[in-house]
Amino acid sequence: MSKMSPSDLLVEPEWLKMRLSQDHIRVLDCTTHMIAQPVGSSKIVSGLPDFLAGHIPGASHVDMANDLSDPEGPYPFTMLDSKQFVALMQRLGIKPSDHVVLYGRSAMSTITRAWAVLHVNGHDKVSILNGGWSAWVNAAGLVSTENPDIKPSVYEVRQPRFEHIVGLHAVRDAANRAPQSLVNALTRVQFMGSGGPHYGRPGRIPGSVNVPARELFDLKTNRFVSTDEMQSLFAAAGIDWGQPIIHYCGGGIAASTSAFAQALLGHDNWAIYDHSLLQWSVQPDTPMVTG
Repeated sequence: MSKMSPSDLLVEPEWLKMRLSQDHIRVLDCTTHMIAQPVGSSKIVSGLPDFLAGHIPGASHVDMANDLSDPEGPYPFTMLDSKQFVALMQRLGIKPSDHVVLYGRSAMSTITRAWAVLHVNGHDKVSILNGGWSAWVNAAGLVSTENPDIKPSVYEVRQPRFEHIVGLHAVRDAANRAPQSLVNALTRVQFMGSGGPHYGRPGRIPGSVNVPARELFDLKTNRFVSTDEMQSLFAAAGIDWGQPIIHYCGGGIAASTSAFAQALLGHDNWAIYDHSLLQWSVQPDTPMVTG
């Protein structure tokens, strides 16, 4: 199956309205609310009640914690393995040839994390609805309160992309060898270690640069900034697209947004540090810097 171009990763409500009735279009409502805690992982609140109150017709709801993360993982939000992913796709009735469109009512990082799960596990056609639920409603998109009638599918992972997920050892190596290839997607005060939640110790991995996920989209509309603005943010951070880039944050959620932005810009040499600072900051021998 042909690979999607960067321009196909983000779609507008009008695009989806024209194609919603097509059999190969599958829509997933990824609404999951994250409530930051002073220290450690965010509290997760399911978006299922929001979905039941109204959703795009034919959509199914997936929860980031319960559906899109490994329940046996050592840290919250551990990436699904291929076996778990196949079980999820079969339950959702999604086929390998389907074009999956993701949206939600929650922060864009919860939607980009869903994109990362599907992309890493080799699903070829995955797009994000720019602006999410509010953009759909503002575009006079149809709204349903009915649960879809789903028939389990036959699903097989064809070409997984687990090179896009890295662990502690790869990040250690990058920090020692090419620290400027590490992108911290947390807020600027979290990056500096001067405020906001932290994940065991405040601060950042030495040498990493800051491209905050929340600056890559509008917090009110959930619409991404232009690719020119994205490019400017990465350039200001000193990113060299000629080397592999590892994105990290607290637990691998915000990092999926900066990774998605990199993919939108046409650079595929990205990876996400899956456990991010939830793992790094509690090790006895991993340095953190502030200021």
